[in-house]
Amino acid sequence: MTENTDAPAAAPLTVPGFRRDHAAHPPLDYPPYRSTALRHPTRPLKLLPHMLTEVTGPVFGHDRIGDLDHDLTRQRSGEPQGQRIIVHGRVLDAGGRPVPHSLVEVWQANAGGRYRHVIDNWPCPLDPNFDGAGRTLTDADGRYRFVTVRPGAYPWRNHDNAWRPAHIHFSLFGTSFTQRLVTQMYFPDDPLFGQDPMWNAIPDEAARQRLVARYDHGATEPQWALAFAWDIVLRGPETTPFEQEADDD
Repeated sequence: MTENTDAPAAAPLTVPGFRRDHAAHPPLDYPPYRSTALRHPTRPLKLLPHMLTEVTGPVFGHDRIGDLDHDLTRQRSGEPQGQRIIVHGRVLDAGGRPVPHSLVEVWQANAGGRYRHVIDNWPCPLDPNFDGAGRTLTDADGRYRFVTVRPGAYPWRNHDNAWRPAHIHFSLFGTSFTQRLVTQMYFPDDPLFGQDPMWNAIPDEAARQRLVARYDHGATEPQWALAFAWDIVLRGPETTPFEQEADDD
């Protein structure tokens, strides 16, 4: 695996009173990821205090989660194409304690690498039985579980012959919409890691590896679905890297 070492290092943007781990999280402006040059903040950031309206609602409850929201393979009348997989894990805080009742959302491309989105029009067929989006709440032990299909790699126009590694986007909410973190889960041994600027924007190799799920044979269901385990750590030395604000791919 190789990195683009010719790109100039962008000066980190800082917020007074806020600590960002620049070794674990990607910079907001990373030249090899071309979209960040157009969308990253160009003025000093300001930390806005959360007032009562931001920290008291909306509140996510079990009654807002549908019975099949966590199972992306059963949201339509037919079976989606591709390898069925189980993705499960825990959401943990800096001390390794579980984060219960947190809303976890996912979105992804289908098995051929295409999103169900109006601007995704590369010549790969849409799957009529796969929408590519789901959500669930963590349980009392901070555990989440999704059933889906393994997404395919897809081309994009960031650089010559650019392809994104297979990945699933994750969004985690606290008690309100102001408390949101977005990240991606990758699959082990993907040959496209070395040319992916989102992967290479993370300075620390150990932090990158925390984005890679592990194959979990113990959780695999015979004749049904392979399983991958992936824990999300919100803060601390084992924190999961979170995305640049410019990422929408």
